[in-house]
Amino acid sequence: MPSPQRRRLVVMDVDSTFITTEQIELLAARAGSGPLVVEITERAMRGELDFAASLTERVATLAGLPVGVLDEVRAEITLTPGARELLEALAERGWPVALVSGGFHEIVDPLAAPLGITRVRANRLQTADGVLTGVVDGPIVDRAAKATFLREFAAADGIDLADTVAIGDGANDLDMIAVAGLGIAFNAKPVVAAQADVALTDARLDDVLGLLGLG
Repeated sequence: MPSPQRRRLVVMDVDSTFITTEQIELLAARAGSGPLVVEITERAMRGELDFAASLTERVATLAGLPVGVLDEVRAEITLTPGARELLEALAERGWPVALVSGGFHEIVDPLAAPLGITRVRANRLQTADGVLTGVVDGPIVDRAAKATFLREFAAADGIDLADTVAIGDGANDLDMIAVAGLGIAFNAKPVVAAQADVALTDARLDDVLGLLGLG
């Protein structure tokens, strides 16, 4: 079990890890593409589809949605049980926390800021004339990017990779789970649970504290 005296970096996926839902599915429900997007999301999470291609396809179904739906979706989002307790325990020890998401800055940033989380990486939705264009603006945050961001956050905070923790549930999290000193599959797809150092099932997010020697 890790020593609680070591300062560690905790990097979390967002959708179905830090929050209980999938951002793209909430948006798609408003675009009338819900069932299609749910199907594509599930296949991507199981590792059956390339994430970047699947995200591009899913975001394309959002074309024409007014930007105001982003506020509506944020209002629907619920943090995963135990998320606040985990953040409080880490903050007490001065351990940095980062969120890396295949979702969107426009939704994640306003959720993270009140919780004191300043390290966030996610995708951006292109807009024009007050509506979504159906295009991802800039490079897509795929599994390789998540691992890169974990390394960058660790270097910026002066933390060895051996003292990093990655928490996620889908195939898009596999690279960062492999790179981290401790990779945790959280209520995860089988492909992720099989490759992580530890798999938590039917768990609260603060159950992670026990794995860090803080429980």
